[in-house]
Formats: sequence, C-alpha cells, structure tokens
Amino acid sequence: KGIQYVYSMYYNKLEYIRFDSNLGKYVGYTTFGVKNAERFNSNPSEIAGRKAQREAYCLNNVGIDYQVA
Repeated sequence: KGIQYVYSMYYNKLEYIRFDSNLGKYVGYTTFGVKNAERFNSNPSEIAGRKAQREAYCLNNVGIDYQVA
C-alpha cells in the first residue's frame, strides 16, 4: 500500500502534468497541463492504464529492490 507510482510530463524543463497513484488521477501544474489533466481524467481507460502500471512495474520490482538493499 505504501508504494507510489508517479508519472510526470515535462516541457522545456517545466513539469506541466503528473499522474499520482495515491490520488488516482492526473494533476496539471500549468494552463496547458490543467486542460490535459481534465482530458486524461475523463478517460477511464487512461486512468486504468496508469493504475495498472503501478501494479505491473512497482509491485513486481519492490521485492527485488528491497533484497538488494
């Protein structure tokens, strides 16, 4: 439960949008990012895909990372 998946998009070194698995939605940080966050959040398959990335990537690899540490 304590694993967080964060997917950020940048343009010209400025983060404009981020998906946060703890929130379960996209958050926009610029005008362009807010518009895109609304568009992404209104698409259930986009949200489901990002949530699946947490399951597929983070949860499968966390055991490996903890063993190495």
